[in-house]
Amino acid sequence: MKKTDYANREDAAQSIADAIISDLITLLTAQDTVTVAVAGGTTPAPIFDILAQAELDWSRVEVMASDERWVPETHERSNAQMIRARLITGTAAAAKFVPFFAEDLTPEEGAEALSETIKSVDLILLGMGEDMHTASLFPGTEGLDAGLAPDAPAFVVMRPASQPEARISLSARVLNAAKHKHLAIYGNGKADALAKAQELPPKDAPIAAVLSEMHVHWAP
Repeated sequence: MKKTDYANREDAAQSIADAIISDLITLLTAQDTVTVAVAGGTTPAPIFDILAQAELDWSRVEVMASDERWVPETHERSNAQMIRARLITGTAAAAKFVPFFAEDLTPEEGAEALSETIKSVDLILLGMGEDMHTASLFPGTEGLDAGLAPDAPAFVVMRPASQPEARISLSARVLNAAKHKHLAIYGNGKADALAKAQELPPKDAPIAAVLSEMHVHWAP
């Protein structure tokens, strides 16, 4: 794990975007297509604004959420809605976005269908909660054991008791195997949580399952 600290969140967003653009250039030089998984929420949105203007061959880039609530894209809690609005725009509008939700499928059926077509991701941008969850891999949640299993499918279903809907998430196996890995965390609470996570097993701190060769970006 490598950790870079920034003076403020604006500097962090620019530097993270620059690092991801560099990684994408490297990947696009070496392979025909690139698959990217990104977090939802408020933290990555300013990063997406910068990425969306990058002069890349976005037509060869496939973008998806690292995890998603099992709700339609029109729902206010949909990660896909935010990612489309902030990242799949500008020059990045040429990228292919992979939606997860399907009206006629259960979350379990959706996870199975996605796992049949998407086997790996090349680059990830994750977030982390102060409870040390990442993507939808929440500690103490129904489905976590399956999400952390070394032979897990690409996608798993999580049902956090604190949340009103089921979630679909990339498994720790797939997230950890990405060629380029970034984690953006802001605030002292998350810095403390990350330090704690490094001393705990993944079942208690799911972020610990994906920290190998991770580039952590922190700002106050």
